[in-house]
Amino acid sequence: MSKVAFLLANAFEDSEMQVPYDEVKKAGHEVDIIGLKAGEALKGKQGKAEYTTDKAISDVNAADYDAVVIPGGSSPENLRLDSDILSFVKKADEAKKPIAAICHGPQILISAGLAKGRTLTSYPPLKDDVVNAGANFEDKEVVVDGNFISSRTPKDEPAFVREILRKLS
Repeated sequence: MSKVAFLLANAFEDSEMQVPYDEVKKAGHEVDIIGLKAGEALKGKQGKAEYTTDKAISDVNAADYDAVVIPGGSSPENLRLDSDILSFVKKADEAKKPIAAICHGPQILISAGLAKGRTLTSYPPLKDDVVNAGANFEDKEVVVDGNFISSRTPKDEPAFVREILRKLS
């Protein structure tokens, strides 16, 4: 089974973490919640979910993971300026590992310089950010472009999870 990194900070969109996390675990994959600090309690912006980070980004190596999931909400905004987060995602991309980003998740791909020439979707108000980063924007429930999987909002979670599990199988 695969080992999957979930990149998380405070104010994540509750279901965009909870649904993929639960489904990836249920499918038998190993998961680590990676944040800026190990052992940090993180709360969802809706107040329905809370997780504690397993590891700090400064203590992990992208080579140890088979895929990366970036839940949305304000979490990506809270992570996107951290050089270790950006380096981790760049290394995962260089190795062509699946990187799944929903809602605001593509902000991390943009900050890492990985969006140019790719096709992505995101939370619709981020369309200009995606386009200005040099990516093609498609307003669809899920967009798969090589190793990238992107979705827009919680209503797209079934398609998002389906494509994550497909890449992991």
